[in-house]
Amino acid sequence: MSLPPNFLDELRVRTPLSSLIGRKTRLTKSGRNWKGCCPFHGEKTPSFYVYDDHYHCFGCGAHGDAIAFVMQSEGSSFPEAVERLAGEAGLEVPKPSREQSAREARAKDLHAVMVAAAETFRRRLRQPEGRPALDYLRRRGLTEETIEKFGLGWAGQGRGTLMADLKGTGITEEQLLEVGLLREPRGPGEPASDLFFNRVMFPIKDRRGRIIAFGGRILGDGQPKYVNSPETPLFSKRRNLYALDLAREAAFKGQPVVAVEGYMDVIALHQAGFGGALAPLGTALTEEQLAELWRLTPEPILCFDGDDAGGRAASRAAEVALKALSPEHRLAFATLPKGEDPDTLVKKSGAAAFEAVLNAKRPIEAVLYDMAVAAHPGDGPADRAALKKRLMELAGAVEDKGMSAELRGWLLDRFFASRRRPDNGFGPKFGGGFGGGFKGGPGGGFGAAGGRDKFGFRPVASPQPRPHIVADATRLEQARCLMAILIAHPWLLQEVEEAFGTLDLPSGHVSQLRTTIFAWLSMAERLDSEALVAHLQASGAGDALAWVLRGPGLPAASRADAQPSEALDGWWHFFGFLRGEEGLRADIAEAVRELAESNDPAAQQRLMGLKMAHNAWLRGEVETTGPLE
Repeated sequence: MSLPPNFLDELRVRTPLSSLIGRKTRLTKSGRNWKGCCPFHGEKTPSFYVYDDHYHCFGCGAHGDAIAFVMQSEGSSFPEAVERLAGEAGLEVPKPSREQSAREARAKDLHAVMVAAAETFRRRLRQPEGRPALDYLRRRGLTEETIEKFGLGWAGQGRGTLMADLKGTGITEEQLLEVGLLREPRGPGEPASDLFFNRVMFPIKDRRGRIIAFGGRILGDGQPKYVNSPETPLFSKRRNLYALDLAREAAFKGQPVVAVEGYMDVIALHQAGFGGALAPLGTALTEEQLAELWRLTPEPILCFDGDDAGGRAASRAAEVALKALSPEHRLAFATLPKGEDPDTLVKKSGAAAFEAVLNAKRPIEAVLYDMAVAAHPGDGPADRAALKKRLMELAGAVEDKGMSAELRGWLLDRFFASRRRPDNGFGPKFGGGFGGGFKGGPGGGFGAAGGRDKFGFRPVASPQPRPHIVADATRLEQARCLMAILIAHPWLLQEVEEAFGTLDLPSGHVSQLRTTIFAWLSMAERLDSEALVAHLQASGAGDALAWVLRGPGLPAASRADAQPSEALDGWWHFFGFLRGEEGLRADIAEAVRELAESNDPAAQQRLMGLKMAHNAWLRGEVETTGPLE
């Protein structure tokens, strides 16, 4: 049954997964998603998660969309599942057209051609002429069971053997040309010739297990070592992965999905028990192949060699994945010991050695950070500014806004932790305690009265209710006020640099100003407003500066004569609004943990500021004045 993709997309959109799956198992809200006990295997602790467009069980590996859920939970066929869901969604299942039916019949015929060719290659492997190929596979450590499982074979020694082998089957030369098993004649009167000869043959299957192409490896030192089928009606190299069908089954059972480089690596790993191994088809990993990996698991592992080429491949893959990262689409990287590939590693040291490689995997954010550091290895002001800019660019490339904000925070947290600037004596200081007269609102403050918690904070009573959604215009105005305070009092950067860097700011003028301010900060001799304004104007940010300083509505804290405590309190106030209560609570919890572990004055200072931001958020709006003078 073949249906138009737009119909299936509409069907999935009209079928809320949480409602559908909630009929089979009790679901509870978990952040933006849902979780519950898996309906496919008995468990007492929930490991089954339901997202907007798919579900995944981290216990048994069950994974799929609404159609797959009906098929798996009720034993329905694909047409039955589609019919049932369409009925509930009020959609009519389209009837196949005559042209569509003809295309399906044609594809079915071509799949049959590939099956017949694969059988021919397998027979030849067991014949005397295929003995060198069979010996080669055995020397590589493959068992008879593995050779049969992967359908390995041997292409004949002479040209024209495939057509001769298939004579009498009804398969035509035109069909063999169409599936890429024959080459077009080189000239008038010339016959078509075999694409594969004198090669060990590796059938390539789609996710449903249908043969769609072949890879061939030459014996000896000839070139090219590997030849793959060309693009055909059945096969697109950038959309398919070797052993995808087998990895799909392993992922369903909860095994890790691991992308490696070559056919023999995949086969050796499967033989060693790693059923989720698969590989790109002789090319760098593509967006389409990543999408296939994410259909199998939320966090596939990419395994690369430990040499420079492996590092470059990891960097390319990280950049390809960057745009599509989300809480449901993550990526991990595993690095092999230098001089080893998966095949040689499991042969020499066994499955435990490769398991150790997987256990040492690193998340994509760590790889991205190392990429940026490698591109900007110096520690001077210009290198520091360039590195910070690159980290923010990487995070900004992620389309999922929540993921982008969290990635930016992680990258800059690591940047600040590894390159923390020493105290240089600029500007007022607010360390050690709360005796500095911070202003509080009704019902709370930062005076010397009692009622403080163990970190010295006095909670603010009677929080004002907050709207759940802040309009874009309001958020932009809050960012303008925050920026105005910082421009008037750039010494604040000593206190708020890390928080400022991790904040999810609106694009446009605000983001431009932050980038330019950070570049200035790394080279500034004095943190004063006049020098900062001059730098912004000289750096092409004059329009953004004018936008910040325009018109009424700026807070009193943005005046040049504002007291230091007033400026700091005002900045954290607007930071609190932009970060949001949920983000502030998470930041405070992390800062508490960091302070408990390190007892670092910088960690204490960060916690103080975050508490100030949270209290400001609870108190409500601040007084505003006219234009900045």
